[in-house]
Amino acid sequence: MNYRTLGRTGLKVSEVGFGAWGIGKTSWIGADDQESLKALNRSIELGLNFIDTALGYGDGHSEKLVGQVVREHAGNIYVATKIPPINRQWPARSGVPVEETFTKEHVISSTEQSLRNLGLETIDVQQFHVWSDEWVGRGDWLEGVQKLKEQGKIRFFGVSINDYQPSNAIKLIESGLVDTVQVIYNIFEQSPEDELLPACEKHDIGVIVRVALDEGGLTGKITPETIFDKGDFRNHYFKNDRKREVFERVQQIAADLNISIDEMAETALRYVLSSPAVSTVIPGMRSVANVERNIKVGDGLGLPEDQLAKLKAHRWVRNFYN
Repeated sequence: MNYRTLGRTGLKVSEVGFGAWGIGKTSWIGADDQESLKALNRSIELGLNFIDTALGYGDGHSEKLVGQVVREHAGNIYVATKIPPINRQWPARSGVPVEETFTKEHVISSTEQSLRNLGLETIDVQQFHVWSDEWVGRGDWLEGVQKLKEQGKIRFFGVSINDYQPSNAIKLIESGLVDTVQVIYNIFEQSPEDELLPACEKHDIGVIVRVALDEGGLTGKITPETIFDKGDFRNHYFKNDRKREVFERVQQIAADLNISIDEMAETALRYVLSSPAVSTVIPGMRSVANVERNIKVGDGLGLPEDQLAKLKAHRWVRNFYN
């Protein structure tokens, strides 16, 4: 496993981290707790040392599983979690005052709940689960963050940037108030390369990449015939003709790179890790098989220049969360 520095935090984190949304059993349907625990343990055995969860994943269920595993392992396993907005609106909407999303009281109480769920004394990276640059310099949320740092309950502070709004954190980054950002970045969603990633490099901000596999679309496993479990959010994400659209684009990517469909997941993760601005990528891994497949990518090699150049043509501007 290759390790990168998470920006100015100085933490040396595995290139491939563990995205723990899917093991929370909400939105993503089908996880089995015993398999989730096996997957977490196996990932750590293979050198993974960064796990990203959230209070909102299964109302703390994901945090409890993560904490159970982390407590069983010696050595540094870094845990990042997230505070849900008070109004439970994802993503943050323009014009909504910060008092309706993050207050000092909410920041502190949510963090203390996460610490109880995790069974840990300190959270390495505490994040806001949504963000709007309209909130810089407003409200009392920053007092809550600073108090938690002073008390040793959190080490570093970050935000999870709104879906497909990578520039909606530039002001925060320039303010010096944030240590990390989490962003959607993948072969289709290349817009972070325009402004966000250069800003993070300039200001030494750690970059955590989510949705590198486009909620499964870039694995090549989703076809026009794919059926998701009832209640799984991907029924909405891949609604109407979207499964066919994604399938055809993935077929084209494989043809352009002269690779098999089975190599798509690895290629998609390597694309993200080819950026020097990226600290870690956090695919969801609900099974040991997925862990073993994805961890192999964290070898520091990225993709060859000719493949990277070809992939630039596959930028696809859209928002399937709508």
